[in-house]
Amino acid sequence: MARPITPLILCGGAGTRLWPASREGRPKQFLALFGPLSTFQETLRRVADPTLFCRPIIITNHQYRFVVAEQLAAIAVEADILLEPMRRDSAPAIVAGATFAFNRDNDSVVVALAADHVVSDSVAFAKACTIAGEAAEQGRIVTFGVRPTRPAIDYGYIHMGDLIAPGIFAIKEFVEKPDVKAAERYVANGYLWNSGNFLFRASLLLDEYRNFEPESAAAVAASVADAGTDLGFVTLDPRSFACTAAKSIDYAVMERTMRSAVMPVTYDWSDVGSWHGVWELSKHDTFGNAAHGAAVFVDTRGSYVVSEEQVVALSGVEDLVVVATGDAVLVARRENDDGLRRLVSKLKEIAPAVTEEHLKAHRPWGTYQSVDHGERFQVKRIVVKKGGRLSLQVHHHRAEH
Repeated sequence: MARPITPLILCGGAGTRLWPASREGRPKQFLALFGPLSTFQETLRRVADPTLFCRPIIITNHQYRFVVAEQLAAIAVEADILLEPMRRDSAPAIVAGATFAFNRDNDSVVVALAADHVVSDSVAFAKACTIAGEAAEQGRIVTFGVRPTRPAIDYGYIHMGDLIAPGIFAIKEFVEKPDVKAAERYVANGYLWNSGNFLFRASLLLDEYRNFEPESAAAVAASVADAGTDLGFVTLDPRSFACTAAKSIDYAVMERTMRSAVMPVTYDWSDVGSWHGVWELSKHDTFGNAAHGAAVFVDTRGSYVVSEEQVVALSGVEDLVVVATGDAVLVARRENDDGLRRLVSKLKEIAPAVTEEHLKAHRPWGTYQSVDHGERFQVKRIVVKKGGRLSLQVHHHRAEH
């Protein structure tokens, strides 16, 4: 297609499915799980070809604004960064980004991508965007469908209809997350996983959103029109944005529009929704073990280790995940996702800080990380951007008598 595609990167979600590495204050999209770059940075790398993509738009929230800016700078990427004043699910976020793209160019074509997904083949991804872009030019809102590798119950499914363009199919039905038996039936009948990534002409998506969600559409439009700026970030107007309905783009538009279409993609895809998923995507030794950080395995099979600093040693165990951070350690069965959810829920009751806060905090001038603290002191390691200077500060709390 002749017109460059505008990447819209959704980077505002918080999550603890990869606790304790991922927390509400620093969720998984900012973690370097498979190498030196985070999934957010890898997503930006996939849309870096200037012959196919133009300047990205990032939509995130105030809590993550400085880590977003830092990770962009680390890979020398410039983008427009929009800040949500509060979370309202994916529909208001995507529509705000599409509105911003439309204001830049009223003929813009947008690809909306989650910042925490992993794609195996950047060349195949770019080809998919080109094909989907041609369908978008013809008035379709295209979702990328992934051929299932298992009867997963944590994904939505898409029932494909007739072929309507090369590589593009009509959608008969969107199906929400099923039970195991239904998932097995869907896989057997050729259904696709719904990746939650979309490509569309901005003007068409805005028209459809206005048709189905007129009050929210007006609120999003006002939040962009009345947006301010702060340290180079675009701050959506909070009063207007608060009036939007918290809905996913699937519920708000895709399940209601007559313009939807699906493109089955050829590349491997994952939303990295669990430690088991991270293990699956990692390089294994001959016994199926994998690690990110310092780890030693003896008589151990099918296990995964993440360690920020410590050496983690596993002996005589199978199918475990061990995650060691500066203030918490997780030991769990690798495939016990439900157990981890229940564990995090309990931690939120008895020790909420370890699910919400990360030891490293990001500020406009750099970062600081808590090293030690006591009743009358706190030690922080401070990294200042200017000149890359590293210093330590000791803070003394006022003694109480």
